Parts: sequence; C-alpha cells; structure tokens
Amino acid sequence: MFSPEDLKDFEYKRDLGEPGKYPFTRGAYPSMYTGRLWTMRQYAGYGTAEESNRRYKYLLAHGQTGLSVAFDLPTQMGYDSDHPFAEGEVGKTGVAIDTLADMEILFKDIPLDRVSTSMTINATAAILLAMYIALAEKQGVALAVLEGTVQNDPLKEYIARGAYIYPPAASMKITVDIIAYCSKNLPRWNTISVSGYHIREAGATAVQEVAFTLANGIEYVRAVIERGGLPVDDFAPRLSFFFNAHSNFFEEIAKFRAARRIWAKIMRKRFKAQDARSWVLRFHTQTAGSTLTAQEPQNNTVRVALQALAAVLGGTQSLHTNSFDEALSLPAEDAVRLALRTQQIMAYETQVSEVIDPLGGSYYLERLTHDLEAGVNRCLAEVDGMGGSVNAIAKGYFQKEIHNSAYEYQKALESGTRKVIGVNKFGEEAAVLAGYTPVKIAPRLLEKQAARTAAVKRKRDRRLVEQSLARLRESAISGWNLMVPVLDCVRAYATVGEISDILRDVYGIYRERSFL
Repeated sequence: MFSPEDLKDFEYKRDLGEPGKYPFTRGAYPSMYTGRLWTMRQYAGYGTAEESNRRYKYLLAHGQTGLSVAFDLPTQMGYDSDHPFAEGEVGKTGVAIDTLADMEILFKDIPLDRVSTSMTINATAAILLAMYIALAEKQGVALAVLEGTVQNDPLKEYIARGAYIYPPAASMKITVDIIAYCSKNLPRWNTISVSGYHIREAGATAVQEVAFTLANGIEYVRAVIERGGLPVDDFAPRLSFFFNAHSNFFEEIAKFRAARRIWAKIMRKRFKAQDARSWVLRFHTQTAGSTLTAQEPQNNTVRVALQALAAVLGGTQSLHTNSFDEALSLPAEDAVRLALRTQQIMAYETQVSEVIDPLGGSYYLERLTHDLEAGVNRCLAEVDGMGGSVNAIAKGYFQKEIHNSAYEYQKALESGTRKVIGVNKFGEEAAVLAGYTPVKIAPRLLEKQAARTAAVKRKRDRRLVEQSLARLRESAISGWNLMVPVLDCVRAYATVGEISDILRDVYGIYRERSFL
C-alpha cells in the first residue's frame, strides 16, 4: 500500500506542473488527446514495393493515420537486392528498396503532402530520406510541408541492434548532416528518433531503456552544437524519441512520465535551451515484440492491448500495436487489422482520451515515477563519467549492462519466477494456432526485385551516375554535408549499394569486438 508518506518530498509545481508546461511530466501538450488523438502508425513493409504499397493502402483504408516504413536488412545495411550478401534476406524484415524507382512504387497514389511518414532506417538514413525528398519533388510537393520522421539513430545500433556500417565517428557525422540539412530545408520533419525500443528488446530494464536512450540524445545534441552554425533552439524542437511498451503496466506509465521530466531538465539546464519546445520529449511507442509468444499466440492480443493502454496513459504521441502472429511470421492482413482496431477501440470506445494524465497524483505512480527518475539519473551520471555515449560504447558499458539484464530475465523465465502465460504458466503441450498459414515471401517477388534494379541500371544515364558518385566521394573526403550530394546521386538513380560503397570506401566499416 502507498500513502502520502511515500511522497514526503513531492511538490506539485516542481514535479508535475500542468500538461504542456515544464517539466512536462503530465504530457507534452496542454490538451493532449482531448484536442487530438495520438497518431496510429502501424510499422509495415515486406517483399517488394508493390506488396508494401498495397499494405499501406489497406491500413490507410482501415483508419490508420500515419505510415511507418520497415526496410529489409540489405537496404538497412547498404546492399542492393542482387548483392551476394543480400541472398536470403531480400524483403524478409521489410521492403526492399534499391533505387528511387522502388520508392516511386512504394508511395504510388499516396500523396506525400497528405500523410506523415516514419522511416525506421539508420546507417543508410541519408539515402532513404533523400529518396523521399526526391519523390516529393516528383510529386510537386514542397519540402516545407513534408511531415514525418527518419530514425537516424546509429548509436543504438552499436549498443543493441547491430545494423551499423561505418565506425561511430563517421555515423555521427552523417547523423548531424541530416539534422542540419532538415533543420534548414524540412521544417516540419523530425530529424531523428532516438530509440530506446531496440535497447529494451535486447534485454534492458525500464531504467536502462530510458537512461541509455537519453544518453544517446545528449550525445546527438552535443555533436550538433559542437559542429557549429546551428543554435540548440533551431534544431531541438524537431528531435523525437521512440520507446517500448512492456507488460509491467504501471512501471511503463511511470517510465514515460519520468523520461519527459528528465529530458526537460537536460535541455533547459544542461544545454540552456530557451524555447519551451526544445524542452519537450515527444515520442512514438511500439508494443513489445519480445513479449509475443508462439505458444497460444492469441494471448498476444491481450498483451498488446494492455501495453498500448500503458503507452496512452503515459502520454505517447504516436503508437504501433504489434500483430498477434508476429512470433510466427510476418503479420497477416487479418492480424494487422486487429492490431489497428485495438488502438481504435481504445481511442473511440473507452473514453481514455477524455482525461489528461488520469493517473497523475496516484501515490503509487508518483513514487514509481520518482524512483525511475532517480535510477535513470544514476545511469546518466555513469555515462557522463565515461565522456558520453560514444566512449561508453567503446568501453562496452552499454553492451555489458544489457547482456547482464537479459541474462537475469532469462534465468527468471526458466526458473518460473517470471510467469508467461501459455509458456511456463498454464501452458499446453504444442499449443499453437490451429489452421494458421504463415506469410511467406514468394521467390518470384525477389526475382522481380532483382530484375527491376537491373532494368533501372540499364536505362539510367550512366555518366550522370558516375559524376554524382564522384561528387559524393569528394564531399565525404572533404568533410562536407553529404545530404546534397546524396540527393544528386538518388535523382540520377544511383542505387543504395553504390552510394553506400562510396562511403564504405571513404569511412571504412565497423567491426564489433566482444566485451564478454
């Protein structure tokens, strides 16, 4: 039981304040969902651009309010679909994009001035963003009206996910290039989505998820300021974040509230930001893929609904709800629709959107929020003591901390201390989904993708491609901002692989070492 005794040092104005005001514990905006619902942004993409385009139109037709593009592993790693390294991976974890021609098909009949698009892409973020910009130009859409987000967060790749290409210093340079370019040319675009989602999926605790994410955010802000020419208030309002929603219901709500409060203090006190918009931590949330089970997969629908509710009660700005069958395969259409309907039922049938921060003032929740804030600040102090995230990555700090947490989690699962329904509690032998047919990528689709890329290479102006790639090499060697030369390459229909190969040649590639 919790009581006022647990909040002896609690001050309303200092620790909570009003929604939309410093320190933003109660929400990023004054009206929150009473003025506008969160964006329902289902992460989707598979196979070729045609298949993903159909899925996007299906989701939009069923009420989705924002697009979120999943790219396949070769695209993320800077390899074309016909590269030997891409064999067996094309179109599997997302859509295959090799050239601007693929992007044109991906958004066919989807006007870019009428939709907000998030792109989960990091090492090749500059290339995919350039393709989106080039597509907007072809559609006659002014860059000033483009809305969306590019993840552009390479640090978490070294920490938790592994989809990196270049050494950290080069990756940071490209990230700052994107932030600087967008700040001047795409005023409504979120230039980065600092991601804790993948950190949590790798095994981090709630405290570590927030601490490591905010540490990375600090590193990015510092890098932009050190580059010069861009005051903090010119770029900070377009920074965004990406968090996980796990199954510890109240802890997750407290986590989101604590994250807002900590970031507001960091931006106001450490970086001396004057614009109140620079203090606001805006974030997207995705329910926890790591909690989905192949056993009794229908149970995942319940898990997702509760995790989504925690995200909404915690004040998320946009939300992805996982499909119940994602532990089995790429999600089927019926499962995708049910995941979207989960959000819609919550938004339109439960009235949770009619009250701002309805749990604010709860003795238990405020104590949790306070304790999470303290734990996060201890972790941030450790990272600061190492000189920031890049140095902490080099020392293996993040990696070792996450490995230890993941090990403790797995031990609790195997011992039965942590209960998972249908797995180690109330489970049945071979309790799988009857009659379920997993979604598979047909080999003919992959052949079609390779053939299209080959056709683009034959038809394009080879001289123009070579000139644009040469300018890109010169820019990379000289340390100039890469966005303009990458845009020129993309407009000439240079491939993701060709552009990435130039940068690999200039910057080198990163080889992770073991810290165990």
